[in-house]
Amino acid sequence: MSYIETPPNHRFPWYVRLFLANQRRRYGRELEPARLWARSPIVFAALSLLYGALDRKSSPIEPALRTLVTVRVSQINWCAFCVDINSATALKRGLTEVHLESLHCFEESPLFDDRVKAALAYAGAVTYSDRQVDAALMARLKSHFDDEAVIELTALIAFQNLSSKFNSALDVSAQGFCKLPPRFDAW
Repeated sequence: MSYIETPPNHRFPWYVRLFLANQRRRYGRELEPARLWARSPIVFAALSLLYGALDRKSSPIEPALRTLVTVRVSQINWCAFCVDINSATALKRGLTEVHLESLHCFEESPLFDDRVKAALAYAGAVTYSDRQVDAALMARLKSHFDDEAVIELTALIAFQNLSSKFNSALDVSAQGFCKLPPRFDAW
């Protein structure tokens, strides 16, 4: 149960109702973050468009890596909902439970190649407030990604920080999409 609840009879604009109906078809229920964001319909619409742009098929960042990045950012930000739904997405995108369980020690894990490790290190540097992206990390990243991919990766990380910090601040719970227990890392 989150700190702010949307009353079941809350009247959303028509375009939000369409979006929520699609969630009911896709997930079997409405997602609590969507109901919260939808309380500000214009912001909700903008966020929905941004997410769609970042998760499109033609993105220069492949789906599995996008998902690893979103799970890692969600872990750092202590967002139970985000870890839950993004972990379920990861499993659908061909990643394994072992991949997800190894995210906290990705630098040492043989499961991840240098490209994935660079992206995850970058996600951490952008997400942790006591870290910065330095020239060495950017060089490491650019050895695997062109400028357009770095921009998209940065946008994805920023979006996931927005989403996971919103959900974490409002104490949005996991909705049971993934059977893995959420792992949070405070280091």
